[in-house]
Amino acid sequence: MTPKELLYIEDALGHIKFMTTQCNQAVSQLTDPTLKQAVQKFANNNQKLFTQFFNLV
Repeated sequence: MTPKELLYIEDALGHIKFMTTQCNQAVSQLTDPTLKQAVQKFANNNQKLFTQFFNLV
């Protein structure tokens, strides 16, 4: 793998981690149960994506 490819992977993982963190922070502040559940599901999907992508490399 080239250094440029590794930087791309690192960047992509960073974006996924950031989105997961933002979703988790939003979940802790939301009061609407339906919206809270939707954002939690999005956070969980992001975490799964991070894990799958990380394990791929």
